[in-house]
Amino acid sequence: LPTDGDKSKTGRYNASTWVEFILLGFSDVPHLRWILFGIFLLIYLTILVSNGIIILITKTDPALQTPMYFFLSNFSFLEICYVTSTIPRMLTDLYTLKGNISMYSCATQMCFVLVLGGTECLLLTVMAYDRYVAICNPLQYAVVMNHMVCMQLVTASWISGIPVEIGQTYQIFSLHFCGSNRINHFFCDIPPLLKLACGDTFVNKLAVYVVAVVFVMIPFLLIIISYGKIISSILKLSSAKGRTKAFSTCSSHLTVVVLFYGTASITYLQPKPSQSEGNGKLLSLFYTILIPALNPIIYTLRNKDIMEALKKLLSKLRP
Repeated sequence: LPTDGDKSKTGRYNASTWVEFILLGFSDVPHLRWILFGIFLLIYLTILVSNGIIILITKTDPALQTPMYFFLSNFSFLEICYVTSTIPRMLTDLYTLKGNISMYSCATQMCFVLVLGGTECLLLTVMAYDRYVAICNPLQYAVVMNHMVCMQLVTASWISGIPVEIGQTYQIFSLHFCGSNRINHFFCDIPPLLKLACGDTFVNKLAVYVVAVVFVMIPFLLIIISYGKIISSILKLSSAKGRTKAFSTCSSHLTVVVLFYGTASITYLQPKPSQSEGNGKLLSLFYTILIPALNPIIYTLRNKDIMEALKKLLSKLRP
């Protein structure tokens, strides 16, 4: 850390607060630097290509012009945005071995991660509602899930969290950071930043819990209710083939929900004294990078319609 004599020279902080942070990332394993760089670059490119293919085939294949695949294409685009808010910065830090990030850049990154994470929670809830209507009320599905309703649901998912997360980001960065400026994380997240703040942060921690309940727990409960009714309806089907087909249309989405909500809820709702910085970083790695990489695989391998559309696309590309 700079000495008192360096403060006036660097201009990066004064006696009350820091204006620049250092993201430690994976600096504790420098011998794995290039291996991690290669792994995360490969994961990032895989996420871009696989989700890009899903968007392409859901937009061009006539058989996939349904609400379910409309929501899936939005979800794929969201995943691209979500990982882009963290991975490029992390790759840059691994390449340069410099984790310096200004307070404004840190706040911008946090705001994007929070907004996109909240959008993912809401969009997963919308997708669960879509499956509920399709299975529990199939005769009214075309009327209930018409194009206008689908557009409204997607728009609400994208914009609902923006004012809340901007307000929360402003609240976090209104604090004074007068201790260490080293963030033991690979991106600017709330838990590690609160550990660096001076003074009483009770109100900020309470706000984190409230927002987490609104954007994580309530949507998760709605998804559980939807799937409770879906499973009840499926079990009433007389045909074993019909039950299998109904379950197959929901299994991919349910898998993604469990993976994403499981890690996100532990990160933001678990009492912080019981969560080490290493565990917090590992959990964040799961829901910000690894799960988005798995999602296209989960949706394509268990979905016959997408596999058929992918085969059609590949056949057209062959010389």
